[in-house]
Amino acid sequence: MAVLTVKDLCKTFGAGTARSNRVLDHISFDVRGQTFVSIVGPSGCGKSTLLNIISGVEDHTSGHISVTGDSGSPARLGYVFQDPRLLPWRSVRKNMLYVQDSADEAAGTRVDRYLDMVGLSKHGDFFPGQLSGGMQQRVGIARAFAVEPDLLIMDEPFSHLDAITARGLRAQLQEIWSHSKKTVVFVTHDVVEAVELSDRIIVLQPGGKIFEDIEIDLPRPRRQSDPAVATLQAEVLARLENMKALTPTVASAV
Repeated sequence: MAVLTVKDLCKTFGAGTARSNRVLDHISFDVRGQTFVSIVGPSGCGKSTLLNIISGVEDHTSGHISVTGDSGSPARLGYVFQDPRLLPWRSVRKNMLYVQDSADEAAGTRVDRYLDMVGLSKHGDFFPGQLSGGMQQRVGIARAFAVEPDLLIMDEPFSHLDAITARGLRAQLQEIWSHSKKTVVFVTHDVVEAVELSDRIIVLQPGGKIFEDIEIDLPRPRRQSDPAVATLQAEVLARLENMKALTPTVASAV
């Protein structure tokens, strides 16, 4: 598990130029322990930029951010992308071993365990081109968990999948997460998905400010068809519609 601290974080592209564009504006929040936090908001509100800063891919302009493990040491990160990003010339198992520190017996055991969790234990010798899009994304999820991260970052991992496949993967993700004890930061444009998966939803508004930080207190596992889940989804959607009304130039986030 990890401790993520964000305080007065700002990100401005082209700072000091005529084309200066502030995409994150003094945002602050903490994430710690076995918790699943979703970041939701319309296109252009800074969701992916925030993930890039958390992962170290992008520098922030001002403010403070730290990501540590429970012991206080730098956190180990895992990343699930919008697309699986599998090497086509490597088998599924070798794709997963590629991101391990070593290809020893312990790494092989972890790889096999997470392939089994996503229902692909019999596909380790398959190549990515032999798998469906949903199966490839399952490999991507298993690969990220198999590095034993303190913090798992997920950037709209189901956005390219059909609704039925995405629903099945959300159910699998809940099951894996319940056993893994990882801290997860998950970006999505889909409020239904966020409510089904999250303990907390951080809503970003245009201009990169936090509009609302919503606690989700529903028992797990959750299904989209559960009445309590559906009711809360409607409440969160209403809050987002309120945000849209307050900022009428923003596109819909749902």
